[in-house]
Amino acid sequence: MTSRIRLSEENRRWWTLAAMCFALFMVMLDNTVVNVALPSIQRSFDASLSSLEWTINAYSLSFAVFLVTGGRLGDIFGRRKVFLIGVVVFAVASGTIGFAPSEGWLVASRAVQGLGAALMMPGTLSIITNTFPPAERGRAIGTWAGVSAIALALGPLLGGWLTEDVSWRAIFFINIPVAAVAIVVTLFATHESRDETATREVDIPGIAALTVGLTALVLALVQANAWGWGSARIIGLFAVAAVGLASFILIERRSHAPIVDFTFFKSRSFVGANVVAFAISFGMFAVFFFLALYMQNILGYSPLETGVRFLPSTLVIMVAGPLSGRLADRVGPRTPLVIGLTLVTASLAWQSRIQVDTSFGFLVVPFVLLGLGMGFTMSPMSTAAMNAVDRTKAGVASGTLSMTRMVGGTFGVAALGALVASVGRHDLAQSLPNVPEGTREKLVDALGSGAATSGASDAVRAASERAFVDALGAGLTIAAIATGLAALAAWFMIDPIRPQHEAAPAPTQADTEAAMV
Repeated sequence: MTSRIRLSEENRRWWTLAAMCFALFMVMLDNTVVNVALPSIQRSFDASLSSLEWTINAYSLSFAVFLVTGGRLGDIFGRRKVFLIGVVVFAVASGTIGFAPSEGWLVASRAVQGLGAALMMPGTLSIITNTFPPAERGRAIGTWAGVSAIALALGPLLGGWLTEDVSWRAIFFINIPVAAVAIVVTLFATHESRDETATREVDIPGIAALTVGLTALVLALVQANAWGWGSARIIGLFAVAAVGLASFILIERRSHAPIVDFTFFKSRSFVGANVVAFAISFGMFAVFFFLALYMQNILGYSPLETGVRFLPSTLVIMVAGPLSGRLADRVGPRTPLVIGLTLVTASLAWQSRIQVDTSFGFLVVPFVLLGLGMGFTMSPMSTAAMNAVDRTKAGVASGTLSMTRMVGGTFGVAALGALVASVGRHDLAQSLPNVPEGTREKLVDALGSGAATSGASDAVRAASERAFVDALGAGLTIAAIATGLAALAAWFMIDPIRPQHEAAPAPTQADTEAAMV
């Protein structure tokens, strides 16, 4: 207790940043180790490619749906409190995933894990925003992004080693000690903060409408490939999403305590940051999901070898994140954002030329460019969004930005999954005209997994691999177009002016008392 009271405010800021970095480390580690473990999970439960997508999408669904709500609850009831609840839920769900006896149990636990992340993640960025003044915020967010990139670097290696030599289940158990450290450091150093202008009223109708609308939207994106984009169920889900989201906007405009302050969207910088968030996640989620399958099931790498080959990207992100944050403090976020998105676009365009027999040497340079571009994008994107709103609204602003990222990522996986199925079906019909249509459909469903070709002839296996790689190349081209357009949006929409100095908010007596509880 005494050591906590003696902490200076300067030291406390950096301890707080460390706690937020631990939390983000846990989430990013989970994302990267899961990608490497996908083929092993697929074999463990004998899952199809569409079923395997739920390992990612169940998490993305609950994460995206509850992010704005999590951010708003933090603004109302205390960001530290909601953040800690999220960390506990995330850690417990990680344990239940590790013990999953079936694919259904795994998917359900991933959904709960997404809920924990939704309560936790807006808190990390909003707590940093309230702890650091605008002129230092880029450096803090850059450090936050850079330290989290250590998880990106360690995730594939640790995940590959555990999957190969222990079990894919072990990759989820490692979240538990990381969560414990995050909880201890947060209780030790972080002041409680909330939206001083908000009442304790929770907008239940708004939360309900947003939940219905986003759930229908993300579920439609996730299931569109399995049910068919033109099927009655998918069209019905899109209709429900439209009604739900339209109702949410009407409710929020009349609510005394709205979840989302729509004046945020009067800021071109805030809108621009969300456009960038959607585009970068659209490309990255899909790329890492399908590249992990490509490396293991097409190129024949083991999980550990796949993890090692992601290092050129992840190590560069670790260095570029803090650098871009400091650059954003000096010149504003627009310049590093445009540079980063241009590099990502070049990387994706380069990778779109991959073939069935592509060597890793071909991928080294685009992987380095990808890491550099991601490092120069993520931190300035967050800085641009958070500097565009008042610090009292940091929680819901952070939640909105994170929700946009998750919806973009889910749409990316769904869109590329649809492209793989469509291009694969066409290619297999051309290359295997004598194979019965029902058999070809099984091959389409298993594209990229090798599941349906394990006992097939060399011709069938080769045709399936070519179909998957052709579709992946087309998907990478589309992702490159999306990030290129995002670079243009960043140039025209993000405020180029560097942030002005502002005194850091002094803790209130209530904050000091809350920090000692």
